Amino acid sequence: MAGNSQRRGAVRKAGTKKGPTVGSGGVRRRGLEGRGATPPAHERPHHPAGKRAAKAARQAQGRHKKTDDTEVVLGRNPVVECLRAGVPATALYVALGTDADERLTESVQMAADRGISILEVPRHDLDRIAANGMHQGIALQVPPYDYAHPEDLLRQAKADGAGPLLVALDNISDPRNLGAIVRSVAAFGGHGVVIPQRRSASVTAVAWRTSAGAAARIPVARATNLNRTLKQWADAGLQIVGLDAGGDATIDQIDGEGPIVIVVGSEGKGLSRLVRENCDHIVSIPMAGPTESLNASVAAGVVLAEVARQRRG
Repeated sequence: MAGNSQRRGAVRKAGTKKGPTVGSGGVRRRGLEGRGATPPAHERPHHPAGKRAAKAARQAQGRHKKTDDTEVVLGRNPVVECLRAGVPATALYVALGTDADERLTESVQMAADRGISILEVPRHDLDRIAANGMHQGIALQVPPYDYAHPEDLLRQAKADGAGPLLVALDNISDPRNLGAIVRSVAAFGGHGVVIPQRRSASVTAVAWRTSAGAAARIPVARATNLNRTLKQWADAGLQIVGLDAGGDATIDQIDGEGPIVIVVGSEGKGLSRLVRENCDHIVSIPMAGPTESLNASVAAGVVLAEVARQRRG
């Protein structure tokens, strides 16, 4: 019977002949509450400006599609450091509505001067690229590195007036170590770096940034088989010197004036067995304090500095 409903909100209004009506359950009251500031037009998906921004982002992604080898540098400091170092880049992404500071302004100016595409994209596009969301509204896309061939690397080194000075890396998995070693090679007159194709750090955006742009001047080669490459270089007259804490000689006892390859192993594993067997000498760095070993990139820099000293003399 009308008026006897036990449903929540069913009431009979006084002075009417209508049956029971159901209340809104607070929906209308919640609808009157404020929802915060209205987003900018380009961030509203159904607004014409938002549709244009989404279309531009899709077109940009089509022109600069990210591959497995493509790296993206995130954050204002890393991006401006890469651009200052001359790292080759294909695109600079800036989130729409990002507050500008001197770093962002400098990044945009350098990208414009070098002809790098500058793309304004919705912030959620950068959020998808950065898993932790720490992009600060800017990202730099770096193309895959163009590796040299070990034979070409040796040929270029021999073409120089000085004897070849090359560095081979064994079990180096940290791209920061790789970048720092490339920087040291450039600083001390080296001709190039060779890395294994597998189980090794590659020239990523992190390595580019750590090398401070030296990766643009010093060639990095990839060897399918590092042991075979070292044997070929030994047959070509190069001295193969391995760097290890348990070496049978110290760095000041080696002859660095002739053609030489310095092989650097990781801090934990050191040189692998086969690589060690292919070395003419295993040298160590004399340590004055209680420290047992140095970081791989620091150790490589010390040896390269000693070789450069001998060549100057």
